[in-house]
Amino acid sequence: MRRIMFTYFTSDPSSRALCSPMLLSTFSHFSLFHMAANMYVLWSFSSSIVSLLGCEQFIAVYLSAGVVSTFVSYVAKMATGKFEPSLGASGAIMTVLAAVCTTMPEAKLAIIFLPMFTFTAGNALKAIIAFDTAGLALGWRFFDHAAHLGGALFGMWYVTYGHELIWKNREPLVKAWHEMRTKNTGKGGGRSN
Repeated sequence: MRRIMFTYFTSDPSSRALCSPMLLSTFSHFSLFHMAANMYVLWSFSSSIVSLLGCEQFIAVYLSAGVVSTFVSYVAKMATGKFEPSLGASGAIMTVLAAVCTTMPEAKLAIIFLPMFTFTAGNALKAIIAFDTAGLALGWRFFDHAAHLGGALFGMWYVTYGHELIWKNREPLVKAWHEMRTKNTGKGGGRSN
């Protein structure tokens, strides 16, 4: 199992499997603490993003964010020549966090262990982007800063522009998909549902 997990559930641009780990690495974690921390942040922001986007759009954005953040990580690793495997949902979770912070910049947030200190969501997003930019520029290796930064930028872009460009204009794509499936079904290329 270790070879399968390493090949398909960790993202590394020097691996023989490049595409499937872009999504599957989002569902693997290094330790129970790593998973618990990611799931706590996702749980903290999920109700806001689901009420903003709806369940279907949230799932589509979250899965897309996993792929986009891993792609940004690949590009950074190729540019720096540091081919280290990475895994975890933090790039996709950064998309969720950035989307919520972009749409509700005046919302008050606090850190779980320091609830007496509050700050705005907008300031938190600026601090996170500054931290990950510094981490990427200075070569810090504690997090995959490129994936975090890619996820945050994708989240900001999606709620600002992507929702209008992609989700609201998806009807022609869905019709084209159904027409293509119908043509293939008629030619014996598949089953009808």
